Amino acid sequence: MGVIGALLSGLLFGLGLILSGMVDPAKVQNFLDIAGTWDPSLAFVMAGAIGVAAPGFWLVRRRAAPLSGSQFRVPPADAPIDRRLVIGAAVFGIGWGLAGFCPGPALVSLPLAAPGTIAFVSAMVAAISVCALLQARK
Repeated sequence: MGVIGALLSGLLFGLGLILSGMVDPAKVQNFLDIAGTWDPSLAFVMAGAIGVAAPGFWLVRRRAAPLSGSQFRVPPADAPIDRRLVIGAAVFGIGWGLAGFCPGPALVSLPLAAPGTIAFVSAMVAAISVCALLQARK
């Protein structure tokens, strides 16, 4: 049941990304271009996502365990803001601004085989692989 639930959740998430236009890198880049062709629609998508997710997080906190697993995997409330977190957030933000993609929309866009999407996903996989190798060395 866990795999089916994950598949259905992924399909619903992908459909939401497509319907909201978040698979179009120009939409994201126009949101970030506040001095030029600013498009505020991404802010409404984010607000809608928060409105859907917030009650879900509230419900999850009331459960002892997930429906398909032994425990929830959430960071502790007192998790430190360290160098790795700040660098990772900066790299993510710079990549998001330059490419107009973050991992979810890029994977949803992959079947379209647009050159920018293929390049982004290839670079993302390479970066994940390098990070995994560096983590394994520690």
